[in-house]
Amino acid sequence: MSAAQWTTPADLRTQVERLWSSGRLLNGEALFPLELKLRRPDSRALSERFEEVRAWIRDLESESAFRIEWTEVDHRILGRNRVPARVIVAERAEALRFIGRAEDAARFHAIEARTLERLPELRDWLLRRPMVALENAGEWDRVLDVVEWLRDHPRCNLYLRQFDIAGVDTKFIEARKPLLLELLEIAMAPAPVAPGPRYFERRYGIATKPVQVRFRILDPRLAIGGLTDIAAPDAQLAKLKLPARCVFVTENEVNGLAFPDVPESIVIFGLGYGLERLAEIAWLRGVALHYWGDIDTYGFHMLDRLRASFPHAESFLMDRATLLDHRAMWVQEARLYGGALDRLTPAELTLYDELRDGRYGDRVRLEQERIRFGCVERAVRSIAALLHLE
Repeated sequence: MSAAQWTTPADLRTQVERLWSSGRLLNGEALFPLELKLRRPDSRALSERFEEVRAWIRDLESESAFRIEWTEVDHRILGRNRVPARVIVAERAEALRFIGRAEDAARFHAIEARTLERLPELRDWLLRRPMVALENAGEWDRVLDVVEWLRDHPRCNLYLRQFDIAGVDTKFIEARKPLLLELLEIAMAPAPVAPGPRYFERRYGIATKPVQVRFRILDPRLAIGGLTDIAAPDAQLAKLKLPARCVFVTENEVNGLAFPDVPESIVIFGLGYGLERLAEIAWLRGVALHYWGDIDTYGFHMLDRLRASFPHAESFLMDRATLLDHRAMWVQEARLYGGALDRLTPAELTLYDELRDGRYGDRVRLEQERIRFGCVERAVRSIAALLHLE
């Protein structure tokens, strides 16, 4: 073993630092007296590199944070010599002093005392996550203020901006949601909610920015106060009973903006994967509903999802003829959807299966905005004629 492999004080300090980083020096675990790992010279090094061994011993002896236990080696040339056998750190205070963490430990214990006074149920969390608490030491009291406020105002249905907590603003809470979630799960134990966007707000009954549903009125006679391009929260749109007989739904925003005028009709657009937002708009069940999405596996998946709420919804420009008529405009889906779609018509299901199985090529996709606008106008006129829209 070379001299470079013998344990140095820096190596011993690294061992203690690992205990610190894991939180074990703070969580009350019974570690002491603590024996550190020691790689020491063998008998050959003792005879061939005696001066290096002596220097190594002096280096270890220069540190006062640990105790050296010795053993005597009876060497045939050098006689009896005392060499380190074990390195022991007797107490936690010595370990903390060795790595320069005594002040940090005192800071944690101050945090611990304040926390247990205010929220004693967080005791186990502090033992599991002492380093997280210490990382947030400068703002810990404000973190506890937020936890207490939410505990005392369950499901308040207020915006974060409305929380009246001294020294706490919206950005403070936004930046610390993961930490607050950990603490609130213990302090409040609310009913579970499904993962997803705005989980923090949904979990604790906090108001969020309403989702806007954008629509265009395609018949000037139905304009609302002269407005024909409107965005409103889905809950408000659910109460707005427009005298429309037909509603078109399309994913692409520009398609919605360019959609042809149609008597007694509106177009809802730009929802993307948020089609479920329409589910609460009950009056859509009493109008003709026509959906236009991409011709690809996910386009049919979204059509299937829409029909979960509106079984009467029909598709347009999502057929084999439209696909084949725009072969030059095909692109590739990033990945295919492979699930069962039980709400498609036989023709739609056949095309979905063909796309999924690569009947026309690898991951073929025709995006709705690549369809010639003349085709759009003809399809819309055909729908209007079938419905006798005037």
